[in-house]
Amino acid sequence: MSQILNAIAYATRDLLRFKMIWIMVWPILVSILLWFVIGWLFWDTFSELIFLGFAEFGFREWMEGQAPGWLAYSIQWFIHILFFIPLVIITTLIITAIFSMPALINHVAKRHYPHLKRESGGTISGSVVNALYATFIYILIWIITLPLWAFGAGIIVPFIAAAFLNQQLFRYDALSEHANHDEIKKLLASSRLPLWNLGLLTGFLQYIPIINFFAPVLTALAFIHYELARLEKNRAHTAQATVVDNV
Repeated sequence: MSQILNAIAYATRDLLRFKMIWIMVWPILVSILLWFVIGWLFWDTFSELIFLGFAEFGFREWMEGQAPGWLAYSIQWFIHILFFIPLVIITTLIITAIFSMPALINHVAKRHYPHLKRESGGTISGSVVNALYATFIYILIWIITLPLWAFGAGIIVPFIAAAFLNQQLFRYDALSEHANHDEIKKLLASSRLPLWNLGLLTGFLQYIPIINFFAPVLTALAFIHYELARLEKNRAHTAQATVVDNV
């Protein structure tokens, strides 16, 4: 657990540096613009889907018959925003994982792991496939767990989904430039619970207003710190074992 907390602490410190501002801002701007355009183009379709959902639960008749117009309109806007913010955050996470990771890895490696050799075991295609897989399973988690909301247990779904998405998105990319193929395979197969814990802790940040807009880059930095520390430790143990074997 101390390694996880250290990774988050180092990530927070790196996040406060001036050079992080643009890396942090541009994925958010792109995500907001993307979903704003999509929302504008499909506003009527999405609104109809909302009212169809209300009809299933019997809310539509109440809204049309008794609720004042401003209240119905406000509820509609609230639901749009309720969907808009998570979509922006998820898209920002994916953009950060695919496009911003090299700059973030260079920053962390130069400051904290200057002697860690780069063996480039990961690939761009591997990163893209990993991001697509993470997104697909994330959506699947939401779909499968929809019945839980009827029993009040749905409140845990956002955190489980965020934990999965975070650890799946960033663990591969964090190692891709420094670890070789075998090291990536070995490290990803081990310490799965701590990776989920780190994903869960960073996932909580995505649901705190204002902080959630910094969460994608903070999450990426935390996983970079955590995985590079593991890689450095693993190589030190391997080198030590080699020396012992040769004695």
